[in-house]
Amino acid sequence: MRQLQWNFTGKTALVTGGSKGIGREIVTELAEAGARVLFTYAKDEGSAQSLVEECLAKGAEVHAIRCDASSQAEVERLIDTVSAKTAGRLHFLVNNAGSLRDSSIRHMSQEEWQYVMQVSLGSVFTLCKALILPLAYSKGSIVNISSVTGLVGQAGQVNYAAAKAGLIGFTKSLSKELGGLGVRVNAVAPGYIDTNMVSRFSEQRRKELYASISLKRFGSSQEVAQCALFLLSDAASYITGQAYVVDGGLI
Repeated sequence: MRQLQWNFTGKTALVTGGSKGIGREIVTELAEAGARVLFTYAKDEGSAQSLVEECLAKGAEVHAIRCDASSQAEVERLIDTVSAKTAGRLHFLVNNAGSLRDSSIRHMSQEEWQYVMQVSLGSVFTLCKALILPLAYSKGSIVNISSVTGLVGQAGQVNYAAAKAGLIGFTKSLSKELGGLGVRVNAVAPGYIDTNMVSRFSEQRRKELYASISLKRFGSSQEVAQCALFLLSDAASYITGQAYVVDGGLI
């Protein structure tokens, strides 16, 4: 896939859940485009550090911050850390952190429900509320990573589907609140993307899923990242409150 060239020199970005998968690709491409990037990771310090080293080797400024988005206290500490590192100057916020706790509703625990809702939606509320002023000062942009599951549902994922659907409603509402401040808010809803989340699928299951996708394949993290970077860029300066579906024609 040909990579589009963006220029984010002088911009500062915060990406949650940035050490793996789609988040890692977004961090990498923002850094390659010249942005200073802060990203969070929950547990895997090795993956986070390897990403920092990869970006530093290319001359980029990237910082990894440990933050478990399921903990409100850690999200609040993250805000303090970001404020200190950016001196109140933030241009981009990418809310990518997410997690699965799949189960039928009959067997889903309250903890499994609350955990997914906090990681995928609650932490986004906290971060957006706290970072409105620096984003408004820079006329910045927010991109929330949702999912096609939030649009069509998925058996065994009522928690995840509800959180991702809520994230789209949150995006549309927040865009109306922040438009007058010059802050754009959009969402990206990926379908099946070839990351660790789908690596557990058998070859037979993959073939079944390919048959339901118009392009007959899973997407790549880069394809999702390119959509996110477009929405962050000035090329999307008149786009806000939208949910871009990146699913190869699944829905």
